[in-house]
Amino acid sequence: MTIEVPYQPIPVGQTDVHYAHGPDSAPQPDVPVGETIEFDWNDSAIYPDTSRKFWVHVPARYDPAEPASLMVFQDGWWYLDPAGEVRGATVLDNLVHRGDLPVTIGVFVDPGVFPDAEEPKNRNTEYDAYDDAYAGFLLNEIIPEVRKHYSIAEDPDRWGICGGSSGGNCAFTAAWLRPDKFRRVIGYLSSFAQMPGGNPYPEVIPRVPRKPLRIFLQAGHRDLRWNEPEANWLAANLRVAAALAEAGYDFRLVLGDGGHSPNHGGVLLPDALRWLWRSDVGDSPGCCPSSPYSRIERCPEQ
Repeated sequence: MTIEVPYQPIPVGQTDVHYAHGPDSAPQPDVPVGETIEFDWNDSAIYPDTSRKFWVHVPARYDPAEPASLMVFQDGWWYLDPAGEVRGATVLDNLVHRGDLPVTIGVFVDPGVFPDAEEPKNRNTEYDAYDDAYAGFLLNEIIPEVRKHYSIAEDPDRWGICGGSSGGNCAFTAAWLRPDKFRRVIGYLSSFAQMPGGNPYPEVIPRVPRKPLRIFLQAGHRDLRWNEPEANWLAANLRVAAALAEAGYDFRLVLGDGGHSPNHGGVLLPDALRWLWRSDVGDSPGCCPSSPYSRIERCPEQ
């Protein structure tokens, strides 16, 4: 099947580019608004002495008798904020209402802070590490708390995780090390280039048996140090994408313009979620529908 993409000119300048949000990123008059509940988490065993908030968004169609799918977002409030670039709860409401997604509960988790420390942020320690500590934090602390209140499916094919910048490689690492739990991944402008000890994935991905992951990546032409020989964020993302391609993963890379901004990734969230949750096992039947709000490559002909 061939999907024709409407013509859209590309900007000549690549630095100061802003993508327009589509209708799925705005409240719609015929779509009921779900419920968002705020939680405090101040007693972490995995990240002692940290405090944070997290939010649970429950679409209006949620039925406690039917376990919901799960989507975890890093940098919680940035991804939840209805006036921000990502607008995660609004997108979930719209897609669930139309049946583009199964009923999916969104969990939006802020990084930890040390309230009384000179350097209060624990974000990079949590997000950039190449270990399973953060996945364990979600699986042993946050998600069990969510499950006290809501019914979540056990099937790991119904669990996804999303983040941008350091939250992007955090999402990738959580799924990479715990594919028994997280199998659908979104990484926007992921900070693979600043992982302690270097970006392991271009070497690791081809060396191990393929994991049951479906991965959506977004990278930017003018991301940090885009034309530098070291710590080049664009190049690091492209190397991860190349490794996934060579290893035969079900993945998608969308390359856009602009710098290190959540704008393009936020605009892509509806299409990314539709692509991650497509029902086919092949590529062509599940390509996202044509959209003027994102660059969607042409599907291969059958």
